[in-house]
Amino acid sequence: MAVVIDNVLGAKAPRHPEKAHRPDQPVLRKPDWIRVKAPVSPGYGETRRIVRDNGLHTVCEEAGCPNIGECWEKKHATFMIMGDTCTRACAFCNVKTGIPRTLDAAEPAHVADATAKLGLAHVVVTSVDRDDLDDGGAAHFAAVIRAVRARCPQTTIEVLTPDFLRKPGAVEKVVAARPDVFNHNLETVPSNYLTVRPGARYFASIRLLQRAKEIDPLIFTKSGIMVGLGEERNQVLQVMDDLRSADVDFLTIGQYLQPSRKHHPVVRFVPPDEFKALATIAYAKGFSMVSASPLTRSSHHAGEDFARLKALRAR
Repeated sequence: MAVVIDNVLGAKAPRHPEKAHRPDQPVLRKPDWIRVKAPVSPGYGETRRIVRDNGLHTVCEEAGCPNIGECWEKKHATFMIMGDTCTRACAFCNVKTGIPRTLDAAEPAHVADATAKLGLAHVVVTSVDRDDLDDGGAAHFAAVIRAVRARCPQTTIEVLTPDFLRKPGAVEKVVAARPDVFNHNLETVPSNYLTVRPGARYFASIRLLQRAKEIDPLIFTKSGIMVGLGEERNQVLQVMDDLRSADVDFLTIGQYLQPSRKHHPVVRFVPPDEFKALATIAYAKGFSMVSASPLTRSSHHAGEDFARLKALRAR
C-alpha cells in the first residue's frame, strides 16, 4: 500500500485511509496496448522543476496518469489546485483522501507564473473535491482563471471542476470568470455510482454541465468517462444521450486503470477497436469532438483538441 508522510502529525499515514482495511482486489495483467515508457526526457525534468519551484500539485502525478512522460516532455501539465488532499473517497481515484489544509491565497499567482514559464498556449486547471468549503472552491477557481488571464492573456483556459454538490451559486462563479472550456467528468455510468463514485450524484453532474451552458451558451463544455468498470455498452450509449441532452460539446472515453489492490478492480481491458466504435457512435449522436482510446484522459492533448474544436465552430 502506498503511504505518504503526514507533515502535521509527523507520522506515516495511509494515502487512502478509508481503503486501508479493505480486502485486496485482483489486478489484471495489462495488455500491450496499455503499456507506456517511463518518463526520462529532459523536457520532463524541466516541467517537473517548474512545478516544484512554484509549489504546485498536478493531477498528472497525484492521479498516476500514464501519459505523464509524453505530456511533460512537451511541457504540458494539468495543475491541481486547492491542495493535494480530497474530501471524498472515490473507489477509482489515486488522489490522497483526508482533511485538506486551508487554501493558499498565493496559488493563483503561482499557477499563472508556471503557465508563463512553461509557455502554455492552453492550460488545464483541475482540483480536488473541497466539500469543506462553502462554495466548494468555486471562487478559488475564478481567482486562478483571472490570474492566468492577467499574466498570459493569449493562453486559453480549460477548467476541470468537481461537481460542487449542494453548493448553490458555485458554477455561476466559475463560468463568470470566462474559462474557454468548462469540463466536468461523469467518470462512469449511473449504476456504478454507489460503488465507484459514492460521494457524487449522476444527475447533479449532468445538471452542472447543462447549467454552465445556460449561463454562457458560447462556452465549450466537456465531460469524460472511464470504461472497464463493469459497465454495459448500452449504458455507455445512454450516458452519451444524457450528455447531448445537456448540450455537451466534447466527450472523452478512456480505459480505467487500477491504482492499487485497494481500489476498484479493472473488470476488463477494452480493446482499441471498441473505442473506435464508441467514437463513431458519439459523433453520430452529435458531439462536436470525441477522444476515445485506451490512454485517453481528460487533459491529454487538450490544447490541440481545443484548437480543433474552435475551428469546427468557426466553420
